[in-house]
Amino acid sequence: MTAADAVLAVLWAGLTLYALFGGADFGGGLWDLLAGGAERGRAQRELIEHSIGPVWEANHVWLIFVITLFWTAFPPAFAAFAATLYIPLTLAALGIIARGSAFAFRKVADEPWQQHLFGAAFAFSSVVTPFFLGTTLGAVASRRVPPGIAAGDPLTTWWNPTSITTGVLAVAATAYLAAVYLTADARRAGEPALAEAFRLRALVTGVVLGALTFAGLPIVRADAPDLFAGLTGRALPLVVACAAAGVVSLVLLATRHYLLVRLTAALAVAGVLWAWGVAQYPVLLPGLTVDAAATDDGVLRPVLWVLGAGAVVLVPSLLYLYSLFQRGTGVTGTGSSRDR
Repeated sequence: MTAADAVLAVLWAGLTLYALFGGADFGGGLWDLLAGGAERGRAQRELIEHSIGPVWEANHVWLIFVITLFWTAFPPAFAAFAATLYIPLTLAALGIIARGSAFAFRKVADEPWQQHLFGAAFAFSSVVTPFFLGTTLGAVASRRVPPGIAAGDPLTTWWNPTSITTGVLAVAATAYLAAVYLTADARRAGEPALAEAFRLRALVTGVVLGALTFAGLPIVRADAPDLFAGLTGRALPLVVACAAAGVVSLVLLATRHYLLVRLTAALAVAGVLWAWGVAQYPVLLPGLTVDAAATDDGVLRPVLWVLGAGAVVLVPSLLYLYSLFQRGTGVTGTGSSRDR
Protein backbone atom coordinates (compact mmCIF):
# COMPACT_ATOMS: atom_id res chain seq x y z
CA MET A 1 0.00 0.00 0.00
CA THR A 2 1.37 3.39 -0.97
CA ALA A 3 1.20 6.49 1.19
CA ALA A 4 -1.50 7.85 -1.13
CA ASP A 5 -3.59 4.71 -0.64
CA ALA A 6 -3.21 4.96 3.13
CA VAL A 7 -4.33 8.59 3.17
CA LEU A 8 -7.26 7.76 0.90
CA ALA A 9 -8.33 4.98 3.29
CA VAL A 10 -8.23 7.40 6.22
CA LEU A 11 -10.19 9.95 4.19
CA TRP A 12 -12.81 7.34 3.36
CA ALA A 13 -13.04 6.36 7.02
CA GLY A 14 -13.71 10.00 7.87
CA LEU A 15 -16.39 10.19 5.20
CA THR A 16 -17.98 7.06 6.64
CA LEU A 17 -18.00 8.49 10.15
CA TYR A 18 -19.63 11.68 8.90
CA ALA A 19 -22.27 9.67 7.05
CA LEU A 20 -23.07 7.67 10.19
CA PHE A 21 -22.83 10.38 12.84
CA GLY A 22 -23.68 13.62 11.03
CA GLY A 23 -26.08 11.75 8.76
CA ALA A 24 -28.10 10.50 11.71
CA ASP A 25 -28.36 14.05 13.02
CA PHE A 26 -29.69 15.22 9.65
CA GLY A 27 -32.24 12.42 9.83
CA GLY A 28 -33.33 13.66 13.23
CA GLY A 29 -34.26 16.93 11.55
CA LEU A 30 -36.43 15.05 9.06
CA TRP A 31 -38.33 13.32 11.86
CA ASP A 32 -38.66 16.70 13.57
CA LEU A 33 -40.39 17.93 10.42
CA LEU A 34 -42.76 14.94 10.39
CA ALA A 35 -43.46 14.88 14.12
CA GLY A 36 -46.83 16.61 13.75
CA GLY A 37 -48.38 19.66 15.36
CA ALA A 38 -46.95 21.56 18.31
CA GLU A 39 -48.69 19.47 20.96
CA ARG A 40 -48.82 16.09 19.22
CA GLY A 41 -45.18 16.27 18.21
CA ARG A 42 -43.81 17.80 21.39
CA ALA A 43 -42.52 14.57 22.93
CA GLN A 44 -40.83 13.48 19.71
CA ARG A 45 -39.19 16.86 19.20
CA GLU A 46 -37.94 16.94 22.77
CA LEU A 47 -36.38 13.51 22.32
CA ILE A 48 -34.74 14.57 19.05
CA GLU A 49 -33.44 17.77 20.61
CA HIS A 50 -32.00 15.95 23.61
CA SER A 51 -30.48 13.31 21.35
CA ILE A 52 -28.66 15.54 18.88
CA GLY A 53 -28.07 18.59 21.06
CA PRO A 54 -24.90 17.56 22.93
CA VAL A 55 -22.84 16.35 19.96
CA TRP A 56 -24.22 17.75 16.71
CA GLU A 57 -21.32 20.20 16.36
CA ALA A 58 -18.77 17.47 17.04
CA ASN A 59 -20.26 15.38 14.26
CA HIS A 60 -19.43 18.06 11.67
CA VAL A 61 -15.78 17.80 12.62
CA TRP A 62 -15.66 14.76 10.34
CA LEU A 63 -16.75 16.82 7.34
CA ILE A 64 -14.05 19.40 8.04
CA PHE A 65 -11.56 16.57 8.42
CA VAL A 66 -12.51 15.04 5.06
CA ILE A 67 -12.36 18.34 3.19
CA THR A 68 -9.02 19.33 4.72
CA LEU A 69 -7.44 15.94 4.03
CA PHE A 70 -8.82 15.94 0.48
CA TRP A 71 -7.28 19.23 -0.54
CA THR A 72 -4.02 18.49 1.29
CA ALA A 73 -3.43 15.02 -0.14
CA PHE A 74 -5.08 15.22 -3.56
CA PRO A 75 -5.01 18.90 -4.62
CA PRO A 76 -5.69 18.44 -8.38
CA ALA A 77 -8.75 16.30 -7.67
CA PHE A 78 -10.01 18.66 -4.98
CA ALA A 79 -9.58 21.70 -7.21
CA ALA A 80 -11.65 20.09 -9.96
CA PHE A 81 -14.23 18.84 -7.45
CA ALA A 82 -14.73 22.20 -5.75
CA ALA A 83 -14.59 24.33 -8.91
CA THR A 84 -17.07 22.19 -10.84
CA LEU A 85 -19.50 21.36 -8.03
CA TYR A 86 -19.62 24.79 -6.43
CA ILE A 87 -23.43 25.02 -6.74
CA PRO A 88 -24.41 21.96 -4.66
CA LEU A 89 -21.46 22.49 -2.31
CA THR A 90 -22.54 26.08 -1.66
CA LEU A 91 -26.15 25.02 -1.13
CA ALA A 92 -25.03 22.29 1.28
CA ALA A 93 -22.86 24.75 3.20
CA LEU A 94 -25.74 27.20 3.47
CA GLY A 95 -27.94 24.34 4.66
CA ILE A 96 -25.47 23.40 7.39
CA ILE A 97 -25.24 27.01 8.56
CA ALA A 98 -29.01 27.54 8.47
CA ARG A 99 -29.62 24.25 10.25
CA GLY A 100 -27.20 24.98 13.07
CA SER A 101 -28.44 28.54 13.54
CA ALA A 102 -32.10 27.53 13.53
CA PHE A 103 -31.46 24.70 15.98
CA ALA A 104 -29.73 27.06 18.41
CA PHE A 105 -32.27 29.87 18.03
CA ARG A 106 -35.27 27.60 18.50
CA LYS A 107 -33.99 26.52 21.90
CA VAL A 108 -33.94 30.10 23.20
CA ALA A 109 -36.98 31.48 21.34
CA ASP A 110 -39.88 32.52 23.57
CA GLU A 111 -42.59 33.30 21.05
CA PRO A 112 -44.48 30.40 19.41
CA TRP A 113 -44.14 31.94 15.96
CA GLN A 114 -40.37 32.13 16.42
CA GLN A 115 -40.22 28.51 17.50
CA HIS A 116 -42.27 27.49 14.44
CA LEU A 117 -40.09 29.55 12.10
CA PHE A 118 -36.78 28.27 13.43
CA GLY A 119 -38.14 24.74 13.68
CA ALA A 120 -39.20 24.80 10.03
CA ALA A 121 -35.80 26.16 8.98
CA PHE A 122 -34.03 23.47 11.00
CA ALA A 123 -36.14 20.67 9.56
CA PHE A 124 -36.00 21.91 5.96
CA SER A 125 -32.23 22.36 6.08
CA SER A 126 -31.86 18.88 7.56
CA VAL A 127 -33.50 17.43 4.44
CA VAL A 128 -31.96 19.48 1.64
CA THR A 129 -28.39 19.42 2.97
CA PRO A 130 -27.83 15.65 2.71
CA PHE A 131 -29.54 15.73 -0.67
CA PHE A 132 -27.04 18.22 -2.08
CA LEU A 133 -24.13 16.41 -0.46
CA GLY A 134 -25.41 13.21 -2.02
CA THR A 135 -25.57 14.79 -5.47
CA THR A 136 -21.89 15.73 -5.24
CA LEU A 137 -21.01 12.11 -4.45
CA GLY A 138 -23.16 10.99 -7.36
CA ALA A 139 -21.34 13.38 -9.67
CA VAL A 140 -17.97 11.89 -8.74
CA ALA A 141 -19.26 8.31 -8.81
CA SER A 142 -20.72 8.76 -12.29
CA ARG A 143 -17.39 10.26 -13.44
CA ARG A 144 -18.86 13.55 -14.56
CA VAL A 145 -16.25 15.71 -12.84
CA PRO A 146 -13.32 16.04 -15.27
CA PRO A 147 -9.85 17.14 -14.12
CA GLY A 148 -9.19 20.84 -14.41
CA ILE A 149 -10.54 24.01 -12.89
CA ALA A 150 -14.27 24.27 -13.68
CA ALA A 151 -13.80 21.96 -16.65
CA GLY A 152 -17.18 20.32 -16.14
CA ASP A 153 -20.64 21.74 -16.65
CA PRO A 154 -21.67 23.43 -13.37
CA LEU A 155 -25.26 22.18 -13.65
CA THR A 156 -25.44 18.85 -15.46
CA THR A 157 -22.43 17.53 -13.54
CA TRP A 158 -24.57 17.17 -10.42
CA TRP A 159 -28.12 17.40 -11.81
CA ASN A 160 -28.43 14.06 -13.58
CA PRO A 161 -30.12 10.70 -12.93
CA THR A 162 -27.28 9.18 -10.90
CA SER A 163 -26.69 12.27 -8.77
CA ILE A 164 -30.39 12.77 -8.06
CA THR A 165 -30.73 9.11 -7.15
CA THR A 166 -27.74 9.39 -4.82
CA GLY A 167 -29.21 12.50 -3.22
CA VAL A 168 -32.53 10.81 -2.54
CA LEU A 169 -30.74 7.76 -1.13
CA ALA A 170 -28.69 10.02 1.14
CA VAL A 171 -31.85 11.57 2.61
CA ALA A 172 -33.45 8.15 3.08
CA ALA A 173 -30.29 6.77 4.73
CA THR A 174 -30.12 9.63 7.21
CA ALA A 175 -33.78 9.14 8.10
CA TYR A 176 -33.22 5.42 8.60
CA LEU A 177 -30.17 5.85 10.82
CA ALA A 178 -31.90 8.50 12.93
CA ALA A 179 -34.98 6.36 13.46
CA VAL A 180 -32.82 3.39 14.52
CA TYR A 181 -30.80 5.45 17.00
CA LEU A 182 -33.82 7.33 18.35
CA THR A 183 -35.58 4.04 19.02
CA ALA A 184 -32.90 3.03 21.51
CA ASP A 185 -32.69 6.56 22.92
CA ALA A 186 -36.42 6.53 23.64
CA ARG A 187 -36.24 3.13 25.32
CA ARG A 188 -33.35 4.22 27.51
CA ALA A 189 -35.26 7.39 28.42
CA GLY A 190 -38.13 5.23 29.65
CA GLU A 191 -40.51 6.21 26.84
CA PRO A 192 -41.85 2.94 25.41
CA ALA A 193 -44.47 4.68 23.27
CA LEU A 194 -41.82 6.82 21.60
CA ALA A 195 -39.57 3.81 21.17
CA GLU A 196 -42.35 1.95 19.42
CA ALA A 197 -43.15 4.94 17.20
CA PHE A 198 -39.55 5.27 16.03
CA ARG A 199 -39.21 1.50 15.66
CA LEU A 200 -42.08 1.50 13.19
CA ARG A 201 -40.56 4.45 11.36
CA ALA A 202 -37.23 2.66 11.18
CA LEU A 203 -38.91 -0.43 9.76
CA VAL A 204 -40.80 1.53 7.11
CA THR A 205 -37.80 3.68 6.23
CA GLY A 206 -35.55 0.64 6.02
CA VAL A 207 -37.89 -1.04 3.57
CA VAL A 208 -38.16 2.17 1.53
CA LEU A 209 -34.37 2.61 1.54
CA GLY A 210 -33.87 -0.95 0.34
CA ALA A 211 -36.47 -0.51 -2.39
CA LEU A 212 -34.93 2.77 -3.53
CA THR A 213 -31.49 1.18 -3.63
CA PHE A 214 -32.62 -1.65 -5.88
CA ALA A 215 -34.71 0.71 -7.99
CA GLY A 216 -31.63 2.86 -8.50
CA LEU A 217 -29.55 0.05 -9.97
CA PRO A 218 -31.12 0.25 -13.46
CA ILE A 219 -30.63 4.01 -13.39
CA VAL A 220 -26.96 3.63 -12.53
CA ARG A 221 -26.55 0.92 -15.16
CA ALA A 222 -27.90 3.19 -17.88
CA ASP A 223 -26.42 6.47 -16.67
CA ALA A 224 -23.10 5.42 -15.12
CA PRO A 225 -22.04 2.10 -16.71
CA ASP A 226 -18.50 2.22 -15.29
CA LEU A 227 -19.85 2.53 -11.76
CA PHE A 228 -22.35 -0.26 -12.32
CA ALA A 229 -19.64 -2.52 -13.71
CA GLY A 230 -17.55 -1.93 -10.61
CA LEU A 231 -20.43 -2.54 -8.23
CA THR A 232 -21.34 -5.81 -9.94
CA GLY A 233 -17.68 -6.78 -10.33
CA ARG A 234 -15.03 -6.57 -7.66
CA ALA A 235 -17.29 -4.66 -5.24
CA LEU A 236 -20.06 -7.27 -5.47
CA PRO A 237 -19.14 -8.99 -2.15
CA LEU A 238 -19.56 -5.67 -0.36
CA VAL A 239 -22.86 -5.03 -2.12
CA VAL A 240 -24.12 -8.45 -1.03
CA ALA A 241 -22.90 -7.80 2.52
CA CYS A 242 -24.78 -4.46 2.54
CA ALA A 243 -27.98 -6.15 1.44
CA ALA A 244 -27.55 -8.86 4.08
CA ALA A 245 -26.92 -6.28 6.80
CA GLY A 246 -30.05 -4.41 5.71
CA VAL A 247 -32.21 -7.54 5.91
CA VAL A 248 -30.75 -8.47 9.31
CA SER A 249 -31.45 -4.93 10.53
CA LEU A 250 -35.12 -5.24 9.64
CA VAL A 251 -35.33 -8.56 11.47
CA LEU A 252 -33.65 -7.07 14.54
CA LEU A 253 -36.03 -4.12 14.50
CA ALA A 254 -39.00 -6.43 14.19
CA THR A 255 -37.77 -8.42 17.20
CA ARG A 256 -36.80 -5.27 19.16
CA HIS A 257 -33.06 -5.92 19.43
CA TYR A 258 -32.16 -2.26 19.56
CA LEU A 259 -28.48 -2.59 20.43
CA LEU A 260 -27.54 -4.98 17.64
CA VAL A 261 -29.59 -3.15 15.02
CA ARG A 262 -27.46 -0.05 15.52
CA LEU A 263 -24.46 -2.05 14.43
CA THR A 264 -26.09 -3.74 11.44
CA ALA A 265 -27.77 -0.53 10.26
CA ALA A 266 -24.45 1.30 10.42
CA LEU A 267 -22.75 -1.54 8.54
CA ALA A 268 -25.41 -1.42 5.82
CA VAL A 269 -24.99 2.31 5.25
CA ALA A 270 -21.19 2.31 5.60
CA GLY A 271 -20.93 -0.66 3.25
CA VAL A 272 -22.51 1.34 0.45
CA LEU A 273 -19.76 3.96 0.67
CA TRP A 274 -17.02 1.36 0.72
CA ALA A 275 -18.59 -0.58 -2.13
CA TRP A 276 -18.52 2.62 -4.20
CA GLY A 277 -14.90 3.22 -3.22
CA VAL A 278 -13.85 -0.29 -4.20
CA ALA A 279 -15.82 -0.06 -7.45
CA GLN A 280 -14.14 3.21 -8.46
CA TYR A 281 -10.58 2.60 -7.21
CA PRO A 282 -7.98 3.60 -8.37
CA VAL A 283 -9.78 6.33 -10.34
CA LEU A 284 -10.58 9.56 -8.51
CA LEU A 285 -11.74 11.53 -11.54
CA PRO A 286 -11.85 10.50 -15.21
CA GLY A 287 -8.25 10.04 -16.33
CA LEU A 288 -6.91 10.91 -12.87
CA THR A 289 -5.85 8.03 -10.63
CA VAL A 290 -5.07 8.11 -6.93
CA ASP A 291 -1.32 8.10 -7.52
CA ALA A 292 -1.52 10.78 -10.21
CA ALA A 293 -3.66 13.07 -8.04
CA ALA A 294 -1.65 12.57 -4.86
CA THR A 295 0.82 15.16 -3.67
CA ASP A 296 4.46 14.29 -2.97
CA ASP A 297 5.33 11.56 -0.45
CA GLY A 298 7.25 14.22 1.44
CA VAL A 299 3.82 15.65 2.34
CA LEU A 300 1.80 12.44 2.57
CA ARG A 301 4.05 10.67 5.06
CA PRO A 302 4.13 13.53 7.60
CA VAL A 303 0.35 13.81 7.18
CA LEU A 304 0.00 10.15 8.14
CA TRP A 305 2.24 10.63 11.18
CA VAL A 306 0.21 13.67 12.26
CA LEU A 307 -3.04 11.75 11.76
CA GLY A 308 -1.73 8.92 13.93
CA ALA A 309 -0.62 11.29 16.68
CA GLY A 310 -3.89 13.22 16.49
CA ALA A 311 -5.92 10.05 16.74
CA VAL A 312 -4.28 9.28 20.09
CA VAL A 313 -5.82 12.47 21.45
CA LEU A 314 -8.98 12.74 19.37
CA VAL A 315 -10.41 9.23 19.61
CA PRO A 316 -10.38 8.97 23.43
CA SER A 317 -11.74 12.53 23.67
CA LEU A 318 -14.66 11.78 21.36
CA LEU A 319 -15.39 8.51 23.13
CA TYR A 320 -15.43 10.36 26.44
CA LEU A 321 -17.68 13.08 25.00
CA TYR A 322 -20.14 10.52 23.66
CA SER A 323 -20.17 8.50 26.89
CA LEU A 324 -20.47 11.61 29.06
CA PHE A 325 -23.89 12.48 27.68
CA GLN A 326 -25.14 8.96 28.29
CA ARG A 327 -24.77 9.26 32.02
CA GLY A 328 -27.76 10.09 34.09
CA THR A 329 -29.96 11.61 31.40
CA GLY A 330 -30.97 8.44 29.61
CA VAL A 331 -30.55 10.23 26.29
CA THR A 332 -27.46 10.47 24.12
CA GLY A 333 -26.30 12.01 20.87
CA THR A 334 -28.10 10.61 17.84
CA GLY A 335 -24.92 9.95 15.99
CA SER A 336 -23.08 8.23 18.77
CA SER A 337 -25.28 6.74 21.42
CA ARG A 338 -25.08 3.15 22.54
CA ASP A 339 -27.00 0.93 24.89
CA ARG A 340 -25.33 0.25 28.19
